[in-house]
Amino acid sequence: MFYPQSAQTYGLVSPFRDLAGWILLWAGCLGAGLLTGCGQRASTSTIAASAAFDLSEASYVGQATCVSCHQEEATKFSGSHHDRAMQLATPETVLGDFDDAQIEHHGIVSRMFRDGERYMVHTEGPDGKMADFQIQYVFGLEPLQQYMVELPFDSETRESDELPRVQVLRLSWDTEKGVWFYLAPPDVPEKLEPSDDLHWTGIAQRWNTMCAECHSTDYRKNFQVPESHFGLLRSQSVAADSASSSSTTEDVEYSTEGRGSYHSTFVEINVSCEACHGPGSVHVELAKQWFPGWNRQKGYGLANLKATAENQIQACAPCHSRRSVIAGNFKAGDNFYDYFSNELLARDVYYPDGQVLDEDYVHGSFIQSKMYHKGIRCSDCHDPHSARLKHDGNQVCTSCHQHPAAKYDSVAHHFHKPESEGAQCVNCHMPATTYMAVDSRRDHSLRIPRPDLSLEIGTPNACTGCHLDQQNVGEEKRPGLSLYQDWMLAARQGDEEVQAEIDRANQWCDDACNRWYGLTRRRDDHFGLAIAAAQRDAPDAVERLQKMLKKTDFEAPAIARASGLQELLNLDAGAAFQEAKRLIYDPHPLVRSSATSALVAAPQATQGVSLLEAALSDESRSVRTEAARNLLNFPSNLWRKEAATPLRKALDELTESLEYNNDRAGAHLALGILSEQQGRDQQAIQHYQAARAVEPGMAGPRTNLAALLERNLSNQAQSTGKVNPELAAEISRLRAEELPILERDADLVPNVASIQHRYGLALYLDGQEAEAAKRLIAAAELEPLQAAYAQAAALILEKLERWEEAQYWAEEGVKHSGNNPEYQLLLDQIRAKRNHAQAGSESE
Repeated sequence: MFYPQSAQTYGLVSPFRDLAGWILLWAGCLGAGLLTGCGQRASTSTIAASAAFDLSEASYVGQATCVSCHQEEATKFSGSHHDRAMQLATPETVLGDFDDAQIEHHGIVSRMFRDGERYMVHTEGPDGKMADFQIQYVFGLEPLQQYMVELPFDSETRESDELPRVQVLRLSWDTEKGVWFYLAPPDVPEKLEPSDDLHWTGIAQRWNTMCAECHSTDYRKNFQVPESHFGLLRSQSVAADSASSSSTTEDVEYSTEGRGSYHSTFVEINVSCEACHGPGSVHVELAKQWFPGWNRQKGYGLANLKATAENQIQACAPCHSRRSVIAGNFKAGDNFYDYFSNELLARDVYYPDGQVLDEDYVHGSFIQSKMYHKGIRCSDCHDPHSARLKHDGNQVCTSCHQHPAAKYDSVAHHFHKPESEGAQCVNCHMPATTYMAVDSRRDHSLRIPRPDLSLEIGTPNACTGCHLDQQNVGEEKRPGLSLYQDWMLAARQGDEEVQAEIDRANQWCDDACNRWYGLTRRRDDHFGLAIAAAQRDAPDAVERLQKMLKKTDFEAPAIARASGLQELLNLDAGAAFQEAKRLIYDPHPLVRSSATSALVAAPQATQGVSLLEAALSDESRSVRTEAARNLLNFPSNLWRKEAATPLRKALDELTESLEYNNDRAGAHLALGILSEQQGRDQQAIQHYQAARAVEPGMAGPRTNLAALLERNLSNQAQSTGKVNPELAAEISRLRAEELPILERDADLVPNVASIQHRYGLALYLDGQEAEAAKRLIAAAELEPLQAAYAQAAALILEKLERWEEAQYWAEEGVKHSGNNPEYQLLLDQIRAKRNHAQAGSESE
């Protein structure tokens, strides 16, 4: 079904003519000190050139072409995890038992079987009914293998190399135990309904959206949003005729499945040579034309991965990072930060000190490490072709750390029996966390264990992970505490007995470190102390953050400073603005991008505008797009005329990044908001409609559409003196449709403040004020640093005349609003009303 893209050749200038240029190029690099090595970190904003050739028109030639010359590398690559990242389901690739094997999960009995040459599964389908599905592709090699099914849900025709919607089953094969298991989503023990996004037929398990980009080479999603959206005719007719009171409506039913069609393609089904080296047509053409100085080992005509550590790391990062997409179609040699935005140290992904909590796919951890800042690259430890470690055991580390008398690989350093688990470098400096039920992955921040930090801010440490004693907790709890991460989760959920044992082990480990290394052992003022202080709203949190934000990369890596600035913005917007004025010029795009959001908090709007306008021309696309997004928060009459062109370009880039994810409602929702901010209401309506069509079960688009239409209704009433009853009815219907969706989400994730807040607002608009107060207060309690949540709670409590509670939340809003006068005005208003109410009751 799939064919590699045919090789294309391009006319090239004679290589003899460019030989002098090559000599001058390399001489210039050496003279300028651009060839960096260990101890020198290249800029993250620039990537060394890929030789003196324009590679923008290079095309993919396919693995077979590469193998014809690079046989040694091909031998290593064969059978590797990259080689087998995705394959057709065949007897050679399928590892699971399909001999009428059965597995039961949540009352559903699924059966894996063969139908001739086809691999089949009998399980619950998208309609909730049991059915047979053909498995056409497999993911992975070990420790688990996953299986994929094509589920076309449209009637459009496709080319032979195009894939429709592809879904990844949750039924997975444990390759080590040789058993089937149900891969449940994290923290979701209950049965998933077919309408749930997390069900194997839902968008969270969709290969086209969630997996393909990193499992195949040169993947193109090619999702087509239908021009007319089923179930939206009434909204369209009402919106179009909102100026008239005679508009008609058409009753239609709403589809339960998203609309649109995938026409996805890839050059090669797996992660092949050109996924890492870039398109090879120029390289192949050069190889055919011998000239003095040509050496295939130099990789001329390909991404220059050997020039700097940063070049190589950024080639690996797109698939080994937790990130959002800024632009599509990244190729090796491109700058990572022009295409992706790395996840910051979010509370649900990392612990305050940067250790992994949820899966971060390595890059976010590695860029925290001292190894990264010393110029270490991926291939120093991993063979780039076999993807295996270069050495066994501690030699992975000692191959570089060759200090006299085995300084590190000795009992004098680790104080554990030689060859024991405690004597392995990685167990202390790269502790493992298990994801996907069976896949143990190591933290690549390569840190020194800090039980002292664990005692102070509740973070994990490698020592305690090995020295917890199950005998110190109830027997009924022990089966659920097989991994350190299980203990940490139980403690976060409030299990006091588990927390007591963690505290005991932390203290024991810290005492042991004091005995071994002395009370004066190295205890850096870790950035995690500042972030933890912010997250618990400690009195000195602002001061700690300000101090941390002034540290060097080596003391507080860019990802920590970018995260710290966001924490400061939550605590004290004015202080965050003062830091952002400096950090908008930081060398790292992560920090500059973070700074753009803090510039919105400028005490004088013109200050923020001028700095954001300058950032529109930043060398990194991630900064430019965020600058544009944040500049829209200021009135347009404050913008300079000279900023019009760079703003338009940056907004085009921002729009492009959102359109890349056009199969997700969230992207259309963001496009709608962007259109509203630019005064393009009709365009915004179309985006909100598209969001509803693509993912009918997502909360948000109806709320935004209703708010926009309500504004139009108000404007119309003011200009004509009449109210359009059809438009008013449409607004009510949209909000009524949204309520059960929001209720579902709020009940599923009761600890997510933003969802509780949104549901509370929707309940208020529906007239359910008492229930709205419960949800709005819950949001404010979950995230007490969010001034907007406190303000919403204060407003609803004011309306309910619950004065004491209203005043409390109004005070909290003032405390965290960065001296915003609106918050102080609300507090003064509530105090006055409370005093008046008290005076009235006393007079009675």
